[in-house]
Formats: sequence, structure tokens, C-alpha cells
Amino acid sequence: MTILDHLIEGPASAPPLLLGPSLGTSYALWDRVAPELSVGHRVIRWNLPGHGGSAADLVGPGATVGDLAGLVLDLADSLGVERFAYAGVSLGGAVGLQLAVHHPERVSSLAVLCSSAHFNGAKPWEERAALVRTEGLAGLAESADERWFTPGFTVPRLVRDHRDADPGAYAACCDALAAFDLRDLVGGISAPTLLVAGREDPATPPAHLRELADAVPGATLTEIPGASHLAPAERPEAVLTALRAHFDGGAKRGMAVRREVLGDAHVDRAQGRQSPFTARFQDFISRYAWGEIWTDETLSRRERSMVTLTALVAHGHYEELAMHVRAARRNGLTADEIGAVLLQTAVYCGVPAANSAFATAQRVLAEEDGAAG
Repeated sequence: MTILDHLIEGPASAPPLLLGPSLGTSYALWDRVAPELSVGHRVIRWNLPGHGGSAADLVGPGATVGDLAGLVLDLADSLGVERFAYAGVSLGGAVGLQLAVHHPERVSSLAVLCSSAHFNGAKPWEERAALVRTEGLAGLAESADERWFTPGFTVPRLVRDHRDADPGAYAACCDALAAFDLRDLVGGISAPTLLVAGREDPATPPAHLRELADAVPGATLTEIPGASHLAPAERPEAVLTALRAHFDGGAKRGMAVRREVLGDAHVDRAQGRQSPFTARFQDFISRYAWGEIWTDETLSRRERSMVTLTALVAHGHYEELAMHVRAARRNGLTADEIGAVLLQTAVYCGVPAANSAFATAQRVLAEEDGAAG
């Protein structure tokens, strides 16, 4: 096995997002976050060598974070993924920094969680590597909760993954952390970067993320209260909110598409009518309908307009139909093509529904022609 063990979720046509784990964990670290992210992304979770189903001999003594980043690129290449967004925790975050510094053409956007540009010098990691090579991981796994979570919290699956990891591969990953220091290079990162700190994290305290935030141009820093070192497991809702806002641009991408399809005048009117009561619904529409469905390239905008017209006729939403007749013209449909779609609805949605639809479309098209003249 020469490729890292991995799990893929989400549509094949969606933009790829790679998720990297922390040392001692598996891709189960992302169990409460990845399924939600996969709504709008092709999420690819991977396991470190000797962790989960990844072969232990993918790394050896003296391994570097650069070696691990190379394995991630090999995985991406094997899946036909040229450019990707990336998020990683601790060692997984260090891999993300390595990729962004040395392979900027591959990383479209970066999120670094509970991690650092350095891990407090080589000695603690050299000592841990020697301990694991001598005694295995059972003893170290006993203190996992203390190192990973706030008091009283645990994730048994992750602790079990820690105990079951291959000691040699784990020690090699410790070697990588011992040698890792990108403080002089992170200033050259060009990918949009989010930094997430667990406020209660003893391993990579918020100060480490603040140091990164000061060095990486344009980086954004989020601190999560009540989170220790494995924030995606302990505070998944907060992590999900931060990652969605970063990778999706909130509702910005959807709003741009919404304006392209419906026109500025319509969107401005809708925004002008927005109230505190409707604000969340408007955000929902921009984020999901326009930011995820209408941006999926599986169907062209012309095709999506035809589907939308049919659905609106079927349910008798003629006010919405008028809006989407205008959108269909903007998406390249001719009046004859719109008429053909409505004729099709007469067969499958009923003549009365099509009759009303033709009346609505005729009025809108006449208005459009009048405005053009």
C-alpha cells in the first residue's frame, strides 16, 4: 500500500477539501464535521502512516513533515485532484502549512487548527519517540484525554485509535514534529488562511496561532472557548461554523451567483425587504440554494433554469415563475426554448397549470422586449 488510507464524502463534482488528522488519531477526528462539509465539498479525509488503515512503512525514522506532505500530494494525484482546499489539526495542520509554503499552486485555501509553525523544540518529541519505540503506545494512550480534551470530555474511538497506532510510524511522526519549524517561511503563504485555536489547548496554545496570524498575510484567527487540542471532536459546531465561513466565504459566493442569475435589481429589492425575522432565511437561500446548488457544475445554468421553470409550474408558484423566466433569459434561453419547456409541462403538470404559466411568461417576455426596445 503506497497511498494513504482515506475516506471520500460528498459529490464528485464539488470542490475538493482535504482534512488532515492529529498525531495519534484517525480520520474519525472529523466525524462530527466532515459530513456537514460534504454537502458542498468533495471531502477527502486521510490517515497518517500507521494510523487507521494507512500502512506503517510509508514513513520511517527521521521522517519529516515534508515527507508527510508528499504522501498527501500522492493521494491527491491518485484521485485526480490538482488543486484543493485543506484543513488540518496539529500535525495535520503542520502538513497544511508545509503544502502552502512549498506547493502553493496546489492549495486554494487553508485552515490550520490547534497547530503551529513549530512545536516547542526537538527535545520533547525526540524523548517521546524514544519512549514509544521502547515501550509502545499503551502507556501514552492512558494520558490522551488529558492532552487532548478539557476535563470530563473524551472520545473513546480516538483514544482507541491512539492505542492501536503502529509505534514505529507514530515515532517517525514524532521525528517529523521534532524537526518542524516554518517560522521564517510562513510569511510567504499566499492561500487565504484561517487559524483556529482551542482556548484551553495545552499542546498548541492560542499564542502559537496568534504568532501565525501575525506572520501569514491576511490570515484570520478564531479562538474557540471550551476547546482543547482536538477542537473538531470537542466543539464541532464552532469548528464547522468557522470552516464554512472560510471555505465558502459565508454566503458571498452564493450572493454573487444569485446576482448573476436574478439580476442586481431583484436581489437589491429582496435585500431591502430583509428584516431581522427574514435575515436567516435570506442567508440560507444565498448559502445553500445559490452557493451550493447553483454553483454545482454538473448541470449548466441553462439546464438548471429549465428544471426550475418546470418545478415552479408544477407547484403553481407563478410569482416565482416570472422571476425565473427573466433568469432563464439571462442564462441564455430563448423565448422559443422557454415556450418549449412550458409546453412540456402541459403534458406532465397539467394543461391548467401550463395555461397559467404561458400567461405569466408571455407578460414577462413582453416586458423584457419592451424594455429592450
